[in-house]
Amino acid sequence: MEIIIHGDKLKVTTAMKDYIEEKLSKLEKYLENSDNVRINVIVKVSNYSQRVEITIPLKTVILRTEETQQDFYAAVDKAIDKLERQVRKNKTRIASRQTKGNFGFVIDEIENVEDIEETKIVKRKKVEVKPMDEEEAILQMELLGHQFYMYKDSETNKPTVVYKRNDGNYGIIESE
Repeated sequence: MEIIIHGDKLKVTTAMKDYIEEKLSKLEKYLENSDNVRINVIVKVSNYSQRVEITIPLKTVILRTEETQQDFYAAVDKAIDKLERQVRKNKTRIASRQTKGNFGFVIDEIENVEDIEETKIVKRKKVEVKPMDEEEAILQMELLGHQFYMYKDSETNKPTVVYKRNDGNYGIIESE
């Protein structure tokens, strides 16, 4: 596992790096061919809070989490716990998809409006839209922890959005 740690507005000390590497080693048992996995960690500080963002791009999915706490070590612990929960929560989906393609997981190791205000765009992001089917898009959305996910439908080759509804089910928005 290659772990790349960056500090934003702070210098990452050796003790911080060692702690992150030690905690991330817990995830090694979940990953196939972990020697080829590159983990990106960004540590940020703002006011009195510490934010830890961890991104693990695998073959066909991306595991990502971010956690903000007043204590750096608590933020790292919670972020790692979130990643483990993502993998465990999606175990059955990963197992069913594993037959169609390799996701890079070792399945056996996975345990079980009153005031209208002017709106403004505060963040813009460009993403690579990959061809996939609905189940794979739902899995990717859940692994990222998002409420929606944009992808290219593998059958129609058109941009499509899958989203999580308030009732817990999923919806699809297809382009014409």
